[in-house]
Amino acid sequence: MNFHIMTLFPEMIMGSLSSSITGRASDKGYISFNAVNIRDYSTDKHHKVDDYTYGGGAGMLMQAQPIYDCYKSIEKDILDKGGKAPRVVYVTPQGSVFNQKMAQELAQEEDLVFLCGHYEGVDERVLEEIVTDYVSIGDYVLTGGELPAMVMIDAISRLVPGVLNNDESAMTESFNNNLLEYPQYSRPEEWMGKKVPAILLSGDHKKVDEWRLEKSIERTKERRPDLYEIWLAENPPKPEKKKRRKKKPVENIESAETVREDSNKEQIEDK
Repeated sequence: MNFHIMTLFPEMIMGSLSSSITGRASDKGYISFNAVNIRDYSTDKHHKVDDYTYGGGAGMLMQAQPIYDCYKSIEKDILDKGGKAPRVVYVTPQGSVFNQKMAQELAQEEDLVFLCGHYEGVDERVLEEIVTDYVSIGDYVLTGGELPAMVMIDAISRLVPGVLNNDESAMTESFNNNLLEYPQYSRPEEWMGKKVPAILLSGDHKKVDEWRLEKSIERTKERRPDLYEIWLAENPPKPEKKKRRKKKPVENIESAETVREDSNKEQIEDK
């Protein structure tokens, strides 16, 4: 998977993503990063990419043309290699809040382009022209889009096959199936008077899985009731089966008939 980041600070992007898990995954060819400096596409002799906003107001605004030219260069490179026009993610607090489901969706793409804004934002016209997804990492404002872009790239990269040494870990982490991850323990078996739950030492994998699911549900209900409600709606409790009433044993038919015959005889004799 290929990440293309349009930014004013490419060294900030590359310095961070080139280390740890994403760095190793890049070295092995599972993912790649291409931080492109928007200033390289400015026609101003000082490589200026911002200007005052029409209508007045504080701060400067990133201009449309340098961003557009930067994107078209990236798009051409992708198309020349046989790819398709990529999705373009604009990092903005006005966008949809990023979550694991969105990460899973974006991880299916071959190429993703991130636009990192600065100053008071970006000229609306270029956003209308190239952006496909408006995404936020939370309801707060940062000085630029680089940090949110790196957060999203890290989360998406983990879902690309081969990036994690154990692909199963991506399926058991928090937010999978709208549940938080269960508690985990390592050696020593007892620390500060606290022991590892006995079930985890039992060797019974079925019971361990049941315990983990139970703890995930409990933790989600306690810490993220919003997610718990979603999970509950998708996994409603099964209705209890009604217990069938036991039928009383039927008396022997012949005995019943005998009783009726005797009763009839008694009535005739009385008469």
